[in-house]
Amino acid sequence: MHNLIPINSPLFLSGDSISEKPEWNVVFGNTNPLVLEIGCGIGDFLVAMASRHPEFNFIAIDFYNKGCLKSCRRAERAELANIRVVRDEARSFIRRCLQPDSIQAVYINCPDPWPKRYQRKRRLVKQDFIDLLLPYLKTGAEFVFTTDFEDYGKDVASLMAEQPGFENLLEPELWLHDIEGYPRTKYMLKFMAHGKDIYFIKYRRKSIIQ
Repeated sequence: MHNLIPINSPLFLSGDSISEKPEWNVVFGNTNPLVLEIGCGIGDFLVAMASRHPEFNFIAIDFYNKGCLKSCRRAERAELANIRVVRDEARSFIRRCLQPDSIQAVYINCPDPWPKRYQRKRRLVKQDFIDLLLPYLKTGAEFVFTTDFEDYGKDVASLMAEQPGFENLLEPELWLHDIEGYPRTKYMLKFMAHGKDIYFIKYRRKSIIQ
C-alpha cells in the first residue's frame, strides 16, 4: 500500500478512512438520492452520468488506486460536485458504509470476468452479491450490469431472471447489445472495435410488498 500514488482530490475518499454508516447528506451537502457505480475505471461513465443527472449524488467505487485518481481528475475537470470516488472493495463498502433502502441505482460496467473456469467463483455478480445488495436498494431502484464477456453476460442474465425482488426492464429480452443513451466507456468502445458484443442487463427493484 506504501506505493500508492497519493490522491489529494476533495472528491476522493479512502474506504478505510470512512466512518461506519456515514451521513452521505453531510458528505455531499444535500439530500439528493444516491447512485452507486461499482468499478468506475477511469471515470468516463461516471462523469457522463453525473453531468446528465445533477439531481443525484454519485458514489463510485474502485479497488485500483490509479482508476480512482483518473476518475477524480476527470470529475474535477468537469467541475462536478455530485461525485465522490472511493477506493474500497465493493462488498465491504456496502456493508460498512451504506444504509438500507438508500440507493436509487447501481451500475456495474465490464467488471473483471475472471474468464478461466476455475476463477469464476471470484466474479462479483453472483447470488450472494445480489442477496447482499438487495436490502440497500430503494423500491424502483435500477440495477444495470454490462460485460463484453458472453459467458458472464448470460450467467448474470439467467441469475437476475430468477430474482423475485427484481423485474426485467428489457422484457421480453434477457439482455440487449445496446441501451439507447447509455454512455459507452472507453473499454466498451475498445471491445466493440474488436467486434465484441456488449451484454446489457437492466432490472428494477420491486416493491417489498407484492
